[in-house]
Amino acid sequence: MGNPLFDYHVHTTCSVDCVTPIEASCQAAIENGVTEIAFTDHVDHQPADEGYGFYKPEVYFESIERVRSQFGDKLTILAGAEVDYHDDTRPVVEKWITTWADKYDFIIGSVHYGNGGQIIFPEYFEGKTNDEVFADYFAQIQRAVETGWFDTIGHLDIPKRYMPKTHQNYDPARYKDRLQELFRIFVEQNQAFEINTSGIRQRPKTSMPGPVIVEWYTEAGGTKITTGTDSHAAQTVGAGLETTYNMLKLCGIDTVLSYRNRKGTAVPIDGLLTRP
Repeated sequence: MGNPLFDYHVHTTCSVDCVTPIEASCQAAIENGVTEIAFTDHVDHQPADEGYGFYKPEVYFESIERVRSQFGDKLTILAGAEVDYHDDTRPVVEKWITTWADKYDFIIGSVHYGNGGQIIFPEYFEGKTNDEVFADYFAQIQRAVETGWFDTIGHLDIPKRYMPKTHQNYDPARYKDRLQELFRIFVEQNQAFEINTSGIRQRPKTSMPGPVIVEWYTEAGGTKITTGTDSHAAQTVGAGLETTYNMLKLCGIDTVLSYRNRKGTAVPIDGLLTRP
């Protein structure tokens, strides 16, 4: 048996952009050493999103119960959601949180949109500087944190993944002051954020965020981290997690969070890196 791994960001056919059956990801998780998996399908509230209205909690929970009965003796399966936050959808997000949040183990808050309901894809950068894109993005992240609605914040610097060639001069040091300000708020709010490993296997070839940003978080007194692969395919479940644990240790983070019923417990990384 390999080392235990926590993959807290995995999608299923309950997300509009995923065709991988939940059973396939459970089987892959077991084969790849994942011991806890959170299925965090997109809950899209932005009307411009292709997933708007797609997610059905009742269908999702039926699938969770089905795989728990099938795989529950080998794998801890958590009910999760990735909820998109933006100022212009705040009222409907709040209504969803009020109605549904207590039925989940774990909720990611993610910002995918910029001003005007435009998703942060390469075309969003047209006519904007990186500074403008990140200023708006970090402002939305701050307001998501201040709501207190989410267990973790997803892929903290995701705009770097979608930069067109004209904008590929991203240097996190340029935003150090803003991130340090953000991290003070994270710590005050007792807010975790995610190390999203998807960037290791695709653009930008580093986790979101990378080690420099994690070090600024630890300097601010932060300790709360979740880990997830953002998998939309079975073969990537668990990918990059062990590398991420080692990176976190080097950055001064000694634990990652394990969730049950929206309550996080710190689990020592050393125990995850030691073969059972």
